[in-house]
Amino acid sequence: MADAVVSWSSKGMGKEEGRGGEALTGGRQPPHRTLLRRPLTYDVIDGEAEGGRSLQRAAYSREPQPVELLLRDSLPRVSLAVSAAALYARAVSSLVRPGLRRLAMLLPVVVFFIAAPLGFSSAVVRCVAGLYLAWLGTFKVALLAPGRGALDPGLPVLRFLFAAALPIELIHPDEERPEAAESASLASYTFKVATTAAIVHLHQYSKKMHPSMRLLLYGFNIWCTMELLFASIAAFCRALGMEVKPAFDRPHLATSLRDFWGRRWNLAVSAILRASVYDPLRARAGKEAGILATFLVSGLMHEALVCYLTLRRSTGEMTAFFLLHGMCRVAEERCVRRWTARGWPPPPRPVATFLVWMFLTAPSFWLILPTVYRGMEARPEMLLLTKESNT
Repeated sequence: MADAVVSWSSKGMGKEEGRGGEALTGGRQPPHRTLLRRPLTYDVIDGEAEGGRSLQRAAYSREPQPVELLLRDSLPRVSLAVSAAALYARAVSSLVRPGLRRLAMLLPVVVFFIAAPLGFSSAVVRCVAGLYLAWLGTFKVALLAPGRGALDPGLPVLRFLFAAALPIELIHPDEERPEAAESASLASYTFKVATTAAIVHLHQYSKKMHPSMRLLLYGFNIWCTMELLFASIAAFCRALGMEVKPAFDRPHLATSLRDFWGRRWNLAVSAILRASVYDPLRARAGKEAGILATFLVSGLMHEALVCYLTLRRSTGEMTAFFLLHGMCRVAEERCVRRWTARGWPPPPRPVATFLVWMFLTAPSFWLILPTVYRGMEARPEMLLLTKESNT
């Protein structure tokens, strides 16, 4: 029985080579085009070829970029490099006046923040770094060019570093602590830890689950993990004497799309989109244009996160999801104005919350979950998939 390595030609046709270089038949098309146009190599996971039969499983890799080679799977190196880039941005902002010249001098930091997540081989770490650096970090640095946003070169060095590299909003000493900061409780976090542990335990039964149930559990896992991760970062910042605004404010209690997206879910992202997209466009083109543009940019950045996660080209379904919600958000605004003008009472809170979650869930199964499913097929450790389902 011959060990084999699979290589793909530029036309996507496969061939298999055994020991001694003899060719084996049974090549197949790669399932997706990769994100970066670099030479691909395929390493056998647990498949073998005998008598010309094709391999069952193979994992792809690509030629690493220079930044990836320097930072490859080294959190200390990435942290030091990010800190140096943030300090450079702080120095530039202190010495150069807002404008195009400052923007040009900050562009290397933006490029580095986009490339840095690719230094991690773990899909999860790469996606998290993509959120922290390639999305929030680049937007914060870009807002430094006109002298806007959360980053201020006058901040102390440590506070500036944390604000630039982490998904947090600092509370200034003279700023009143938001009410949402008091909403989190030990019981809430205990529930999320228990839920995450239960979902991990259910992994052993995944082969008996319907694929939609696996994806639903994965979605709950993402929610709980995100809240716990953001809460841990906030607790670490508080231990260093920095007060931060909460990242979530009980999103399960949302009574409208405006309430969910603007006041409860992932507030660090909401804040950066408000400063970089919504406020400028609202001042020039009106509120509705600002809402639509904000959801469009959010969709495009979610597409980028999927690319970081899977290293494959996006399909546009994330963008479609957020554009749909942007249009419904505009429609909701108009309906609320007419509803209020006619003097009708608002719907009961439980009814409103139920309708919001139904509207969030239905498009997710249509647009988001299929994207996640296709992207994670080759990474069973990410999606409660069994080995048998990926062979």
